[in-house]
Amino acid sequence: MPRDPRFDPLFAPLQIGPVTAPNRFYQVPHCTGMGYTMPQTLAAMRAVKAEGGWGTVCTEYCSIHPTSDDHPSPFASLWDQGDVANLAVLVEGVHRHGSLCGVELWHGGLRSANLLSRQTPIGPNSLPADKAPLQARRMDLADIRDYRRAHRAAALRAKEAGADLVYVYASHTYLLSQFLDPRINRSIPGYSGTIENRSRIIRELIDETKAAVGDALAVAIRIEVDAEATPRADPDGERRAVFELLKDGPDLFDVTITDYSQEMGVSRFIKEASLEPMIAHVRGIVQKPVVSVGRFTSPETMLSQVKRGVVDLIGAARPSIADPFLPKKIAEGRSDDIRECIGCNICYASDVQGVPLRCTQNPTMGEEWRRDWHPDRMPPAQKRERVLVVGAGPAGLEAALTLAQRGHPVTLAEARRDLGGRVTLESKLPGLSEWARVRDYRQHQLSKFDSVEIFRESHLSAADVRELAPRHVLLATGSHWRPDATGHHFPGGNPELDRAITLTPDDLLVGKRPATKSDPVIVFDDDHYLMAAVLAEQLAQEGYAVTYVTTAGVVGFWSRFTMEQARSQARLIEVGVRIVVSHAVEAVRGGQATLSCVFSGKRHDLPCGAFVPVTSREPNEALWHDLQSDPAASSAAGIASIQRIGDCKAPGLIAHAVYDGHRTARRIDGDQAVAEDLPPEDLLGEPPFRRDRVVIPTLP
Repeated sequence: MPRDPRFDPLFAPLQIGPVTAPNRFYQVPHCTGMGYTMPQTLAAMRAVKAEGGWGTVCTEYCSIHPTSDDHPSPFASLWDQGDVANLAVLVEGVHRHGSLCGVELWHGGLRSANLLSRQTPIGPNSLPADKAPLQARRMDLADIRDYRRAHRAAALRAKEAGADLVYVYASHTYLLSQFLDPRINRSIPGYSGTIENRSRIIRELIDETKAAVGDALAVAIRIEVDAEATPRADPDGERRAVFELLKDGPDLFDVTITDYSQEMGVSRFIKEASLEPMIAHVRGIVQKPVVSVGRFTSPETMLSQVKRGVVDLIGAARPSIADPFLPKKIAEGRSDDIRECIGCNICYASDVQGVPLRCTQNPTMGEEWRRDWHPDRMPPAQKRERVLVVGAGPAGLEAALTLAQRGHPVTLAEARRDLGGRVTLESKLPGLSEWARVRDYRQHQLSKFDSVEIFRESHLSAADVRELAPRHVLLATGSHWRPDATGHHFPGGNPELDRAITLTPDDLLVGKRPATKSDPVIVFDDDHYLMAAVLAEQLAQEGYAVTYVTTAGVVGFWSRFTMEQARSQARLIEVGVRIVVSHAVEAVRGGQATLSCVFSGKRHDLPCGAFVPVTSREPNEALWHDLQSDPAASSAAGIASIQRIGDCKAPGLIAHAVYDGHRTARRIDGDQAVAEDLPPEDLLGEPPFRRDRVVIPTLP
């Protein structure tokens, strides 16, 4: 289908200094959980972005020197010729598809404790470093000269590797933004005091970088429109003054804000294009190309941003992760095929935890080199066999779609009227409506296959499965929340709970509520992600008196990985939820709940008219056990394999379920359905993926 000509402005080339971006789709620098330790994994992922039509593809933050070491967080580096060689592979992969490659040169300053390099941290002041009880050395003029030389050397290494664009990175509380901050930068002669002095080092770096790379590379700056001391505002005009001072230097302005929980905000709190009110003025000041992010998923929103002059380039990190082929799909008139980001930030969580990117919507992310998976091409099955998928939740939908894309005929049976399983229910909770995209994308794609039959309101028994006589069976029957508080704190469950007033999350999700609004509700969170907090928020908004109790020290402890913990706790305070941290609910009896401190064991009681344990889930595996109980009958029905997938096998995040459904469907071919949770023959088999690692050469 030809592209709608309305979107032609998104495909217009743009001059950025000495280079030309082929279109307006710009993958901004973003972390990957790969860094310099996984160069092949990283290069393959970036190359797929370029193949998908992102006209400019940038690295993550790229350390210029061992004094900028962010371990244990994965980061790129340009310290030596080995780094140049690895970057050159990445650049070549991006260039192969006609895209520009940018490198974000980075120094962490106070943010870098240098745990691996063991270099002394440096910064404009001797303040505590991140990740260690250690302070930075206050920089003097000699240190500034050394830093400038290191930055220039890294820019030359980027040029040697073939890059098209390099960054002067002046945001996100790293070294250059520390120089801009008057609270930190107070006593370096010529570099402290006035805004002209505090921005001096940035101007010097821009000039020196441009002189070093000449006309071969463009120079970009990443900078915030507000200050750490005055977020969302510029009361004294200092930030505007910074842009006035810098406007003649960089070839490109990559602009953002200081509130990372908004820039990188989850869809639960932050919607598309949220930065526009704060960054729209920059283009008028600098008269240079401007790029910014906004978790853009709608082609209409992207077009509007460019046509109205808010930005010249559509910056994206998460949308390019969810669908590396988003630009190409718009170009080919296939916007309905875009796999839209849901804003859950599981991608960000993976990087924070030090592992390669994964994505709820795109199960191939991070697997491009490791497993040779591609987001838009599926290897056809050598022998096509009918597969029955029982359950149309996230695992079942993804498995059915992957199987259909490989050419297998698929029967998808769902017990409920609506497809989507837990996604359909959870997306109705406060702030989670965009999660429904997990269902909607797959349901729409499945509608394009004549080889897929979908049966709703079909609760299958073992006899039903055998009667259908598929060659392979995938059970995606989900899980349910446990009512007895089994979880981290009570691994054997808690028998001291009044079941008569207990409501599980599943009960609330289907509309059940406490008997009266006067019943005080206790939500007990031993799950530590977002479910308990969202349910507490919903009940409070409906008028219930809610107390949130958690064994952790904050609301939704794990949600710190998804950049929503602080906003989640603030939201509960805002809606009037009482918060009790570091406590377990030991008993619920006679209208009282007994709480115990997880540190001291000290107990106290609270009124409790309804109790909601959010602790762990029980796999729905009854059908699995029924089928396993009579393998001869299944074999006689012609069934070659029966496998569990998703929450039915191991309850987890929606991302886990989607990935498991995808992975399992890729391994079904003819009579073969190879499980990979354990090696099929013995414990000596090689892993089913490649490992990006150094192998010591065998000595002669």
